[in-house]
Amino acid sequence: MDLADFFRENHKAALAFSGGVDSAYLLYAAKEAGADVRAYYVKSAFQPQFELEDAKRLAGQLAADLRILETDVLADETVAANPPDRCYHCKRLLFTTIAEAAKQDGYRVLLDGTNASDEESDRPGMRALKELSVRSPLRECGLTKEEIRRLSKAAGLFTWDKPAYACLATRIPPGERITEEKLSATEAAEDYLFSLGFTDFRVRRFGEAARLQFPAEQLSEAIEKRERIVAELKQYYSAVLLDMEARG
Repeated sequence: MDLADFFRENHKAALAFSGGVDSAYLLYAAKEAGADVRAYYVKSAFQPQFELEDAKRLAGQLAADLRILETDVLADETVAANPPDRCYHCKRLLFTTIAEAAKQDGYRVLLDGTNASDEESDRPGMRALKELSVRSPLRECGLTKEEIRRLSKAAGLFTWDKPAYACLATRIPPGERITEEKLSATEAAEDYLFSLGFTDFRVRRFGEAARLQFPAEQLSEAIEKRERIVAELKQYYSAVLLDMEARG
């Protein structure tokens, strides 16, 4: 089965849309197949503003129907407490929010962008998707991340080379309570590093300090810009640490 076959069988569906590589290509494929697919983006404290802007831009590029929902993820005590399986609880909350809105709009099939490269052991939220009967067409059709990037480039989607970006909550160690203040500090710090031209990095919380993780090819540049980075990030953290083990 390919995506055209999938959308012939599932002509009307709701898509959990993040603006990332996978859901962007899935929305494109749905439009190409002539399917009635509405994209739903859930805005929360866990998503940085640039993800919403990318989602809007991509939906505009495809002339796709996008509905933006909002939810207070930190109002869920289990999510805020940040247990090791936080992702499961968060996914249930987000996809339940989308499913309820989609049902009101007349969409009863819910899709997500999980692809064939995503192993269940690497995705704590996969259990939530199964429990809520979420379909993953990219995975079902055997499309890997590499193939999706190649197809996205051929389709002219600006997301084709967008680095993977896990939500802001992943920067806070499991067991440490998540707060708006910590998430805002993470977003501000990462926005600043983006502005300096860095990509595919992480600013992880380490006590009250920031632990910066860069790809190997960006480590020397980070050291060159050390003083500027430290000055900016110490607005939000007690110390700024550079992880010398390059981010893989």
